[in-house]
Amino acid sequence: MTILQHQKKAFGKPGTSPKWTRSDKDGVGTAYSASSRIWFTLSQGILNEIYYPTIDHPQIRDMQFLITDEETFFHDERRDLKPTTERLCENSLGFRVVSEDPEGRYRIEKEVISAPHAACVMVKTKFVPLSVDTSKIKLFVLLAPHLGAGGWENSGNVAHELDREILTAHKDDNWLALGCTARFKQTSVGYVGESDGWQDLSADLHANWEFDEAKDGNIALLGEIDLSDKSEFVVGVALSDHLHGASTTLVQSLSIPFADHRKKFQEQWLRACDNRNDLIDGARDQGRLYRVSHSLLLSHEDKTYHGAMIASMSIPWGEAKGDDDIGGYHLVWTRDMVNSATGLLAAGNTATPFRALIYLACSQQEDGGFHQNSWIDGDPYWTGIQLDEVAFPILLAWKLHRLDALQQFDPWPMVKAAAGYLIRKGPVTPQERWEENSGYSPSTLASNIAALTCASLFAKERGEEDLSRFFQEYADFLECHIEAWTVTTEGTIVDDISQHFIRIKPADPDNPIPDENPNEGTLLIKNREPGQQMEFPAKDIVDAGFLELVRYGIREAGDKLFEDSLKVVDESLKVETPFGPCWHRYTHDGYGQGSDGGPFVHHGVGRAWPLLTGERAHYELAAGRDVKKYVKAIEQFANCTGLLPEQIWDEVDRPDQRLFLGRPTGSAMPLMWAHAEYIKLLRSIKDGEVFDRIPEVVERYLKRKDCLKLEVWKFNRQVQSVAADMQLRIQTHAAFRLKYSNDGWESSDEIESTDSSVGVHFVDIPAKTINGDQIKFTFYWNESKNWEDREFQIN
Repeated sequence: MTILQHQKKAFGKPGTSPKWTRSDKDGVGTAYSASSRIWFTLSQGILNEIYYPTIDHPQIRDMQFLITDEETFFHDERRDLKPTTERLCENSLGFRVVSEDPEGRYRIEKEVISAPHAACVMVKTKFVPLSVDTSKIKLFVLLAPHLGAGGWENSGNVAHELDREILTAHKDDNWLALGCTARFKQTSVGYVGESDGWQDLSADLHANWEFDEAKDGNIALLGEIDLSDKSEFVVGVALSDHLHGASTTLVQSLSIPFADHRKKFQEQWLRACDNRNDLIDGARDQGRLYRVSHSLLLSHEDKTYHGAMIASMSIPWGEAKGDDDIGGYHLVWTRDMVNSATGLLAAGNTATPFRALIYLACSQQEDGGFHQNSWIDGDPYWTGIQLDEVAFPILLAWKLHRLDALQQFDPWPMVKAAAGYLIRKGPVTPQERWEENSGYSPSTLASNIAALTCASLFAKERGEEDLSRFFQEYADFLECHIEAWTVTTEGTIVDDISQHFIRIKPADPDNPIPDENPNEGTLLIKNREPGQQMEFPAKDIVDAGFLELVRYGIREAGDKLFEDSLKVVDESLKVETPFGPCWHRYTHDGYGQGSDGGPFVHHGVGRAWPLLTGERAHYELAAGRDVKKYVKAIEQFANCTGLLPEQIWDEVDRPDQRLFLGRPTGSAMPLMWAHAEYIKLLRSIKDGEVFDRIPEVVERYLKRKDCLKLEVWKFNRQVQSVAADMQLRIQTHAAFRLKYSNDGWESSDEIESTDSSVGVHFVDIPAKTINGDQIKFTFYWNESKNWEDREFQIN
């Protein structure tokens, strides 16, 4: 059994404040098998976050080699060596890393995989002397546990297992075991910044400390690898919910030849990616990024909560974040997850999107909404409300339905509840897709119109004709207000273009009488650096979110309003890089690398997003124009192993900060939304039309089939006027009898409300029946049997 050592205790408790590490990964890896519930990432040539037992729980900060000859040099692998990282093969998520001493004395060659059927990350390593005597080299492995997704309260021990020494760490029910096939000649555990092995070796090039235990702090494990017999060995990091499990998994994994592990690891990925070459004709890199993107999307699904897909295996600007900010991007965002699922659909994979839909349906809240984001087990992290995230599961359900890929799962209860939520809560979204502002957002409106159209189709198939009509008519209401809510006629960005889409018309969802004039109002821009202006006229804040109206088939590409709006976007947001064009999210964005090049910590400068190059390409394709330059740009924004960043640097190079024009910043990398957008772009090119376009939406809104011009009054949007050619709908959350008058109550009529069956009761009043300049009305509440104690009016 594994016996922990306690005799020699480290000093310096609790250690320095823990931080994570940079988010711009060189590699993301896992076995494809669900029995290997462990994931790893690589940056700057070293292993960093390991996720276990679910994909949202990072368990270490990093692991690297330390090298010294005890006389002339001490090297930290991450800081002092020059790494080159490549994939073991084009489909698998295993990596080969070669790290070279800049002075040519030695190199370290590594292959990194996870055990095909166990929770163990394995690093096959070869130390290659070039101009040094191996007998003089001391090689150490240094690992910083951050168990339970945090650096504090970790405890470490040297341990004996069978006839070998291993290193262990634990926190609550999280256990880690670190071992090596070459065995350890010397071991120590210590507190980071005080008694850890890095401090020991960097001080005098010698390892002087041999501590057995460091409890309840920010700790690091150190083991000297025996190079006396051979310079090739395997380091293993195993995790479990108890010590016996971690140590047993470690010993079992190290007892099987690495070549056998690698063979099974690659066979798994080859099976998973078989016949995934049908979209490469549209690529400009012979399909390299396509194959990587497909594998990455598969890898970001959890192996316990099947169907749950996270946004990214990364913690943006992690080097500046500690235990007080544990979310990162390793969470479920419904928007990102549905984009990942539809990216896989575009590649011909229906099984994973099917699981994703069921996971979402089981995560839906009682009122029909969805959390802004959540842990894999469904617990919310942030609790904002974003109406597009309620719409996206409906769109995924309809996609799968059209592909006859729902098997025996019925999405109708989820669809019906989500559609009802959109109607009750909208049209103002408390947050739009950039998660920062409330109001009337073109991108949110696009997703809602498309989703309600799909919900209407589902209802019709189930024989619920009245509900089908109700859903579609509310979509019509949103559609006929798009320009009135989101297009300014007083724009000032481009001299000769005054009419264009804006990012969002700000509105408070709690204000029942919002100002809906897109020429008015100011927008608070968050995340901007101290001392900078924070509020701007909303009419002068633009993004390209309106392109979603073309994506789903609500508006036609090439329309003058869209073309003019794109000229404004290009003037404000476009960045030319050596690899091709890219765009910022919106005017004056503050979410990005700081102006000094440092990490984003509450404020910064928004940078360019490769994702947006994909969105622009989809529009250009819909407009019938060539998209090759956009495809090539996205492919070149990817790093050496094919990972797409969330953001790229948009200024002159700063080599000392590893910031280069068109290359990744310290934000998330890889971003699954970007990889999904790329796959969908290739599919759109192959099909000759936008993959996300919904034929039934096109039929209704581009061919203008039976659209209803509808104005909706409800308690959270008490519209003050209605156009003469519109039908007026009065809508509430409870059954009522409406009493209304056209002549100041000299006469009146009463109408009983209709129950929609989704928590909405309504009455329609055709505009032609309103003879005067205004209509006054009040409510009799059927359940409580009382009159509303106030009246309302509409001009």
